[in-house]
Parts: sequence; structure tokens; C-alpha cells
Amino acid sequence: MFTDKGNWIVPAQRAIWVPANIGHEMHMHGAVTMLNTFIEHESAMLAALPPYCQVYGVSALLRHLFDAMLALPNGMSARRARLESILLDELSGMPRLPLSVPLPQDPRLSKACRRMLDAPTQTISIDAMAKLANMSRRAFTRLFREATGVSFVVWRQQVCVLEALSRLSQGGSVKDVSADLGYSSTSAFSATFKLLLGDAPVRYLARYRELTLSSDASS
Repeated sequence: MFTDKGNWIVPAQRAIWVPANIGHEMHMHGAVTMLNTFIEHESAMLAALPPYCQVYGVSALLRHLFDAMLALPNGMSARRARLESILLDELSGMPRLPLSVPLPQDPRLSKACRRMLDAPTQTISIDAMAKLANMSRRAFTRLFREATGVSFVVWRQQVCVLEALSRLSQGGSVKDVSADLGYSSTSAFSATFKLLLGDAPVRYLARYRELTLSSDASS
């Protein structure tokens, strides 16, 4: 998902919160079933949802609550009110996932970053990005950190790892994905992946697939 402030990756069995009045664009890979839930401002505050986009983990209880809400007939009822109250309480405890990269507001930086997002690669240099932004290297590095809060090198790592996560989730191999994204070796890619997401790619995907299978079995 894209907004003018960043890029978010939302794997299967995860959720993304998009506050009201935020323009956004979604790109989906493969067959996707998506559940949209609209939450009023007061309810969003009760659930401690932030004023910015955020990817969350989804508990088994939360999935069952959504299923129960969908099964209810239209119209307000005492049961619906009780389910909504529990659902909002469960939303407030969802774990936040680091699956986004910021997008600078400066038009020159934004243009260069969007080029990078269109074709992520670990091999693009600071000098190449500065040239795309029509800036000197010094001006680019200074303005980039001011705009995003991180260095370009860190931002590039985030972009590549999130792109890798998307491709791996669709069945790509660690070897092929790491090579496509310009890493010198699968071990270098795995080290960066673990640094940002807390687990090596194979273990991360094993947990992800286990969650997906358990969710499908309980549906």
C-alpha cells in the first residue's frame, strides 16, 4: 500500500490501519480476499489506533470476532454491541509490525525514492540516487535523513527487505530473491532480513505459513 508519506507491506493474515481522510493506493499480488472494517473516530480512539497508517499482527480471537460480526444480520443488536466492545478491546492489543518505509515529502527526493520502489535493489548507490534527485551527494544525504529520520543506506535496506518479504510470501526462493535484489550472497541477505524482522527468512516464513494454515483450518 502507498500513500504520499510511505509504503507498507501487508502479508496474508495481517492487517493495516488506514485513518480516515488519508488517500492511499493498494497493489495486490495474486488472488486476494480482503476484509474492510470501517471504524468511527471515537471507537478508533478507544482502540488506541494511531493517526497514521500501521501494519498489525492479527490474533486468532480477532479473526473469530470478525467472522462473528459478519454472520450477524444487519442492524444494531445487543449481541452486536457486545461483540464490537470485545473487538475494540482486542484491536487495542494488536502487535505493531515494522513493515513500512517512509517516503520523503520533498518532490526531488520523492521522485528518486519512487524510482527505487519501482525496482528495489541493494546495489543502487547514494551517488546514483543523488543524481536522480538532481542534488549533490552532500545535499542528498543531509536532506534525506532530515526527511525520513534514517540514512539512505538504512532506508534502502528496509525497502529491499520488505520487497523480499512480499516475494518470499508468494513462493520465491531465498536464493533467487536475494540475487534479484542485488545482495552479494544469501547469507548477507539473511543477516539483513533478521536484523529488521527478528528472524532469518526461512524461520520467518515457516511461522508465517504455520499461522496461515492454522487460520485456514479454523475458518
